[in-house]
Amino acid sequence: MILVTGATGILGRVLILELQKRGRTVRATKRKSSNIAEVKDSFKFYVENPDEEFAKIQWIDVDFDDISSLKSALEGVDEVYHCAAKVSFHPDKKREMYHTNIDGTKNLLYACENSSVKKFCFVSSIAVLDGLNENGEMDENSDYNPKIDHSAYAVSKHFSEMEVWRASAEGLNTVIINPGMIVGSGNWNQSSGELFGTFEKNGFIGSGGTSYVDVRDVAKIAVELMDKNIFGERFILISENVRFFDFGKMVRGKLGLKDQKILSASVLNLGRILSFLFGWMVPKLKMANKVNIEAISNFNKISNKKIVEKLDYHFIPISESIDFHLKNYLKKDGSLKTAD
Repeated sequence: MILVTGATGILGRVLILELQKRGRTVRATKRKSSNIAEVKDSFKFYVENPDEEFAKIQWIDVDFDDISSLKSALEGVDEVYHCAAKVSFHPDKKREMYHTNIDGTKNLLYACENSSVKKFCFVSSIAVLDGLNENGEMDENSDYNPKIDHSAYAVSKHFSEMEVWRASAEGLNTVIINPGMIVGSGNWNQSSGELFGTFEKNGFIGSGGTSYVDVRDVAKIAVELMDKNIFGERFILISENVRFFDFGKMVRGKLGLKDQKILSASVLNLGRILSFLFGWMVPKLKMANKVNIEAISNFNKISNKKIVEKLDYHFIPISESIDFHLKNYLKKDGSLKTAD
């Protein structure tokens, strides 16, 4: 039996399908308020028999603040894929993220002690990476630097990783994966599921960029690492490093929209000033803080060399990923007929 947390998220649902494709039995965690009907609907993007695949899942409501609830979810479980997390870059969400991401991970690992769990895969993020290697890229040795300002999300993921390493030191077989921005289908209004909607609706973009990866690659690699018993390490999972403008150009071009305009430094600085002066009155202005402005202005290239060599893996090109998932995005409400 395998437990997948965050099963209604953009990655969790595809991870379930990957595991079931390999004949595994999956128990999936959700909140009582979770919309699993949306998960079922999104399965049609990935498999020919969505109803059958959905019917195989053992859904369970879990309270990550309740150790007994977590222990019940872990009964008979051999492997855990911990995808559950709160993702936000709004300063007001800091406390909620710390609680969900750090405490939730800590409690889950505590519940794993003296249980049947033998393997644990933790989904982290490239947001925790700091420092460049000799090639001017970030890699698995680009350790988090506490002296640098980080988003609350990055901080929460860093301390979550520390909990995983603690469990590893105490004998649990653990592996950490650090995906880039995940490109996937479904969950369109949350986390990276908002990706296409954001590029569709916003006519302006930062001058920086980030690293992207297809959700199918993340799911497949996570299972491969666990199946091959590769533990005590972390792996960056990215397909390509792409500037926001170039990614937006690929998306918006297929939507028949004009290219976005790049926000100038002066405009961003003005936004930061307005955030400082009026953020208390207009919450949305708080997004224009130093950390977020740097995030959309910087473009640090990240290396996927380690995982490519470890598994001899070939990632889905981002252009193909956009083609596949954008078509699914457009089917969700018929907003566009084709994405040729």
